[in-house]
Amino acid sequence: MVTERLTPMTEDVVTRFAPSPTGFLHIGGARTALFNWLFARGRNGRFLLRIEDTDRARSTVEATEAILKGLSWLGLEHDGDVVSQFSCAERHAEVARTMLETGQAYKCFSTQEEIEAFRERARAEKQSTHFQSPWRDADPATHPDRPHVVRLRAPREGVTVIRDKVQGDVTIRNDQLDDMVLLRSDGTPVYMLAVVVDDHDMGVTHVIRGDDHLNNAARQQLIYQAMGWHVPVWAHIPLIHGPDGKKLSKRHGALGVEEYQAMGYPAAGLRNYLARLGWSHGDDEFFTDAQAIEWFDLEGIGRAPARFDFKKLENICGMHMAASDDAALLQELQAFRAATGQPALPERKVDLLLAAMPFLKERAKTFPELTEKAAFVLQDRPIQPDEKAAGILDSASRGILGELTPHLQNASWSRADLEHVMTRFAEEKGTKFGKLAGPLRAALAGRTTTPSVFDMMLVLGREESLARLSDAAKT
Repeated sequence: MVTERLTPMTEDVVTRFAPSPTGFLHIGGARTALFNWLFARGRNGRFLLRIEDTDRARSTVEATEAILKGLSWLGLEHDGDVVSQFSCAERHAEVARTMLETGQAYKCFSTQEEIEAFRERARAEKQSTHFQSPWRDADPATHPDRPHVVRLRAPREGVTVIRDKVQGDVTIRNDQLDDMVLLRSDGTPVYMLAVVVDDHDMGVTHVIRGDDHLNNAARQQLIYQAMGWHVPVWAHIPLIHGPDGKKLSKRHGALGVEEYQAMGYPAAGLRNYLARLGWSHGDDEFFTDAQAIEWFDLEGIGRAPARFDFKKLENICGMHMAASDDAALLQELQAFRAATGQPALPERKVDLLLAAMPFLKERAKTFPELTEKAAFVLQDRPIQPDEKAAGILDSASRGILGELTPHLQNASWSRADLEHVMTRFAEEKGTKFGKLAGPLRAALAGRTTTPSVFDMMLVLGREESLARLSDAAKT
């Protein structure tokens, strides 16, 4: 496999993630943040975070905290302070006033009634309903003393070309673009202006975002050009769809990042899956963060919407759990328990879990699965068997466990010796060890599906294992 080397850039790369704090961190937003993070990290650049909180009616502190918490759990650390778009409102208005002074914008005194009358005539005449203000070229001496908006003086001829790294060149006729409002009649800036000013002031070099913003790019590019600012590299990525090909929604399952944490997916696995969702590096499906950072480029992003597949997510997560460092995985398990309102594990359980982690993580895909496999560690005596395990522990099985226990008391408690003792005991009973495994699992873990009997006994140790077998034999 040939890995493309990164080409040194003449300017520092700066990307940003700019969510609106009106709800949870959507899984699609998380992927957008991930793409920006990977692109910046792979080029020794900066990944910035801006909270677009200009909609004061809908923006909440709780939503902002949820976004920050979701990004932190996902491991997407940002550089520098978080920027509040609302706090920069005066700067946005200042830019609009500068455009007024240079003739790139103008004051429009048209009322809403006049604008609607214009559009009704346009519809009747089957013309464009983009408002053409009579104040665009009016002599300032004729300006009335009444409220007004400030509009961009957009070009009416020629074309605007968005040179997009994902979508290719997108050409829009300028006569299809209106003189958009920059400042409302109360003097407050509009979102479209705020985005451009913030991106410029933050030094953003690459705007990587969902393709639902593609139509905004043309108008935003006109602001860059009017101010004589460098236009960033555009990269509009397709949205995520559900398995049925329709836009991802609640009917497809979880939408917020915190839901994926609560379901117990490891963050590394979700990062891997989201990176692969719409971007590819050859046929690679499983990769580490370091590999993703080295490989990620805009050219690898497809134009077609990606389809979310929970089965693939689980498979990727399973591979990451198996490859994880034992201590790191245990720490993430503790974080999962805290996030889902479960008590912290006592130190004695932590030590046992760490010893068991090499075989617990082999087939687990989520932390609930890992927890289920670790039931033999997490339970305390007397073990309460579930319904299936209780069914196995009949009088015959209890009798066998009672007979087996004395044979184990003198074992050296190594895997080889435990296997030897149990195999010999099974032979004496005229059966095979497989027939003993069911009762042993039920006695040690209270479950019928568990890790290896020998793995459990070695982790639990001689005293605890024998005590559990003795308890089961007396039940």
